[in-house]
Formats: sequence, structure tokens, C-alpha cells
Amino acid sequence: MTQPTYAIGDIHGQIDHLHQALELIEADGGQDAKIVFLGDYVDRGPDSRGVIELLSTGIAAGRNWTALLGNHDRMFKWFLEDTPRHDPHMKVGYHWLHPKLGGIETLESYGVILNETDRLEQVHKAALAKVPGSHIAFLNSLPTYHLAEPCLFVHAGIRPGKNLGAQHENDLVWIRDPFLTHTEPFPWLVIHGHTALQHATHFGNRVDLDGGTGFGRPLHPAVVEGREVQLLTPSGRQPVPMSPDCVPA
Repeated sequence: MTQPTYAIGDIHGQIDHLHQALELIEADGGQDAKIVFLGDYVDRGPDSRGVIELLSTGIAAGRNWTALLGNHDRMFKWFLEDTPRHDPHMKVGYHWLHPKLGGIETLESYGVILNETDRLEQVHKAALAKVPGSHIAFLNSLPTYHLAEPCLFVHAGIRPGKNLGAQHENDLVWIRDPFLTHTEPFPWLVIHGHTALQHATHFGNRVDLDGGTGFGRPLHPAVVEGREVQLLTPSGRQPVPMSPDCVPA
């Protein structure tokens, strides 16, 4: 029997939700369960540091875990470069430390408290002094997708009509349309996060597991066996709700 793959959507610093999700997976698949984390470990929630510490130490210890790169993880990673880099994909006027993005909460989890009079260079210097090198190495190591036929795991999605090897990182971590509005089957069932919904939803050709944990909603891990995807809940496995706009896979 093929080993199932478990997937966890956007965590956004919600360490308690992550512990609960891992407990559900262990109860269903044991300690050696294969887990793919879909990115966005940081921002908005209270303990981004704790989330990265848990994931990085687990992977370093040999757990069967794959952690993918999300757009929020990339923004954090770019801020920690020698010269902080701004993500050009964002709207004019937005940046990682904008109140709506969550970078302020991430830095607070590392003990970096911002003041209105701070200059960016001061904040950057303080962040480099507080963020462990192992966390920076973890962020720099994250792949942009994980292919496990017949499923493709990715943070945001893919650009329709492009081969996997030709996909651009910006799309893999940021895309919405035309991915979300694509009505034909993809070469794989795409398991993704990034676009926050009220709950995880199956669209036929893709499954969105971002149920809005970054905005206070629950984090539900999923179990993937072939093309079948089910949510793990305290009462057992449950089918992922199907979108009324579901297209055939």
C-alpha cells in the first residue's frame, strides 16, 4: 500500500494550531508520517519564531517532512539579506512591515519591537542580531514545490499551460488568477494554500487548504492518497467540501 501524504496549509505563526494539526496527523498516520507543509509559516500570528523552530529542528532531526516556500516566508527571507529586499509583486505602498502583512508580529516573536521613530536600517540590524542563523538557513533551503504523482504540492499555484520546469518562482508563491479561474484539469491534482477561504475547499482540479488560520480560523491538516483528499478532524477523516464551481479532475 502506498504511504499517504499529509499536507498542512498556511500556519502564519499559529504555533498552537500547528501542534494540534501534528497531533491529528500522528494519530492517523503515526510518528513517521510524510508531511508536506505548504508555506507561509510566518506573519500575522503570535509565534512565527516557534513555528520555524519546530519545523527546522524536525527536518534537521530527519523527520519525513517537506517544507515549501510561501510568499510570506520569502518576504521575511528577503528582509534578512545584507540589504533588505522589497517584493515587487506587492501593491504600491505595501511592504513586509506594513500592518496588513504581518512582518511586525514576526519580528516581535524574535524580540524585535518596532517604534514609530525607528529607521529601517535599525530594524534590519536588530533582526539580524535576533534571528538565529539556523532559521535563516531554513528559509533559504525551502523548495518551491513538491511533486508526488498524481499530486503537485505548491504554495500558491501554477501558471496554466507552462511545464513545471518553466514555472516562475513568483507564480509558485504568489499567483492567484489565472490559476484560480482555470477550468480545465491540470497535469496533476494541485494541493495549495495562499488564497485564504472560510474553509478548505476542493475545486476538482485543485484543493485549497488555506482555511484562513492567519485570520484566526482553524488549521485542518489533510491526508492525500492518490487523488483522494480528506481533512483530519478530532472526530476522524472528513471529505474536503466541494466547491459548487468544481470542475472535473
